This record gives sequence, C-alpha cells and structure tokens, in this order.
Amino acid sequence: MDALPATSTAITDAFDPVTDQFVAQGERPAALRAISLRELTPYQRALLAIDGTVTRFVEAYCLEPVAVVRLAQAETSLAEADAWLDLPAGAPVVRRRVMLVGAGSGRFFAWADSIIAVARAGSGIRRRLEDESGGLGRILLDQAVETRRESLWFGREEPPEVPAPVAARWPGGFLTRTYRVLAGGAPLMVITERFPL
Repeated sequence: MDALPATSTAITDAFDPVTDQFVAQGERPAALRAISLRELTPYQRALLAIDGTVTRFVEAYCLEPVAVVRLAQAETSLAEADAWLDLPAGAPVVRRRVMLVGAGSGRFFAWADSIIAVARAGSGIRRRLEDESGGLGRILLDQAVETRRESLWFGREEPPEVPAPVAARWPGGFLTRTYRVLAGGAPLMVITERFPL
C-alpha cells in the first residue's frame, strides 16, 4: 500500500471541508452562532458533512441500534410562504419532530424538526409517516425515492425551547444543521438536526 503524500501544515490548518457544502451559511438564523470546525470532534465534523442517513451513520459509529422516537407530528398549513420549500402561505405541510436514542443504552444522539411538503410526498411516504418507527432517510430509501440533499446552514445553538424528553437527556447546547431534500427537482422537506455539543 502506498504511503499517503505529505501535507503541509499550512494547507491542513486552512482546510475547511464544508465551506462549499452549506449554500446559505450567510443566511443562517440569528440564533445560530458561528462555530469553527476545529472546535468539533471528528464525530461532530462527520455529522455536519454526512449527506446520507444520520441514523445509519450513528449506528455504525456507536455500534448500537438507534431508535427513532416520534415526539410530535401534525399536518398543518404554512402561516407564511416558505422560500426553501418553494411553497406559498397556506400550503399543506407535515411538521414532524423526532429524537434519536440508543435502543439499548437510551443514550441521546440527536433531535430533528422537519417540514414536509404534503403535495409532493407520494402516498407511500405519507403512509410511512404514520409509522412511529423510522427516520425520514429510511422512509425515502424504502420508498426508492431518488433525492438530493442541499445543506443550508449550521452553527452552535442554545434553543430557548427544548422538548422535555430531550431536555431530560441533554441540558447543554447543540451543534445544529439545516438542509433540504429535493425529489424530482422540487423541495420535498426541510430538516433541522441538533446534536449534543
């Protein structure tokens, strides 16, 4: 096996693997404070950069099955237009909140808020949303939906309101990232994930 080429310290100190990944970092919500990648562990940096299913990544990294615990889910209408979903005010959406915990240990891994464009979700996705066990990534894979993820922004967050089941497991701040999932060229969902920091 060939040895890896030497890399200058100047290059590695300046390297930022997510610079081009987050297309709206300059538009991140005011509640998200900037955070340097060098402040994060390798695991946390991987969570930012991953564009596959977070649940599968966490399971592989921690060698533990992950349970997706649904905290809330409701169909509602948008109070105002949503540019990232490309939907007008009044459009029907599903708002979903889940928590990821170790199936055996109960260890807290993440919580996520999602807004899903109902009209763009096929009947199979809508049926699966009613199933309490299963993350959105798994639902999309099981339904064989071809998707593309577009990372929007990330930062350090101290949310003013944290769901009680999350607060019972993690009292501190969060590494937060938001991305949208596109299917058939149209935005299908916007997902905000929060990881213990």
